[in-house]
Amino acid sequence: MEYRQLGNTDTKVSVISLGTMTFGEQNTEADAHAQLDLAVDYGVNLIDAAEMYPVPPKPETQGLTEQYIGTWLNKNGNRQKVLVATKAAGPSRKLLQAKHLREGKTRFDRANLENALDGSLKRLNTDYVDLYQLHWPDRSTNHFGELGYTHVENEDTVPIEETLEILDGFVKSGKVRYIGLSNETPWGINQFLKLAENIGLARVVSVQNPYNLLNRAFEVGNAEVAIRDQVSLLAYSPLAFGALTGKYLNGAQPAGARLTLWERFGRYKGGAPEYAINAYVEIAKKHGIDPAQLAIAYVNSRRFLTSTIIGATSLTQLKTDIESINITLSDEVLAEIEAVHEVHPNPCP
Repeated sequence: MEYRQLGNTDTKVSVISLGTMTFGEQNTEADAHAQLDLAVDYGVNLIDAAEMYPVPPKPETQGLTEQYIGTWLNKNGNRQKVLVATKAAGPSRKLLQAKHLREGKTRFDRANLENALDGSLKRLNTDYVDLYQLHWPDRSTNHFGELGYTHVENEDTVPIEETLEILDGFVKSGKVRYIGLSNETPWGINQFLKLAENIGLARVVSVQNPYNLLNRAFEVGNAEVAIRDQVSLLAYSPLAFGALTGKYLNGAQPAGARLTLWERFGRYKGGAPEYAINAYVEIAKKHGIDPAQLAIAYVNSRRFLTSTIIGATSLTQLKTDIESINITLSDEVLAEIEAVHEVHPNPCP
């Protein structure tokens, strides 16, 4: 396993980290523990969760992901083996499926963030988290499948300075080691960085945004921020919900797969996505590379990438994904990938 520096800290994280949003929905507690054991055996040291998980978010399953991780952490010595990251949900203006979280009180003010953190700590069975992230901005912006930005005038939002002061307090209390963002824009990241520098508050060390062969929007603006300002990209959805494995091509609907089960992820199907996916799968086959490993290896290879968050529903999938760390893409393969991207850039934001 390779390890890279987390932001401007002296902490290093594995290039592959384990995403857990299937725990409690597609994976049982026993499945979850088996995945965690296997990931650690491979050298993975970053485990990413969220109070909203599992996905899709539902009142009857909310919190199970953190609970399953918590029972694993409670086993002898496990807490010392990993860095635990989790996320606080933001306002449910767009993600209406999350309206049940904390009785709908998900703004980033003191009462709500304290409630969110304490709930996560209890479920995770730990007295601190290594990385505490804001799952999406308090303000309206373009995320979760949107490329274009639509400005909302006079929107009632919690000021970033107020939120950052609260997060800074979490760090000073010892409940949180580092803070991060998720689904954030260059403007948002820079606001947090500027305030941290000007006022002397905790500095965000990471941003968790989507990045894959079907969605390279991070490269426009955010990549420069990540490199110049040392804000680590923790890339989620490197396989575009499994679409880049090619298993959904030609109308296939594998039993138990995410895009088969839930229509809400339909943006990864049909039209331009289908063309691009097929082209990337053909590149993989031509060069004797597993399509999933090609897709993840591409993400791993980016200079602005610190860690790629993979998720799986089986140990076989998990092994394949982690072993992408052993794949180095040749200049020829990279050129062929770029040729496809030029024809169909970012078909699945």
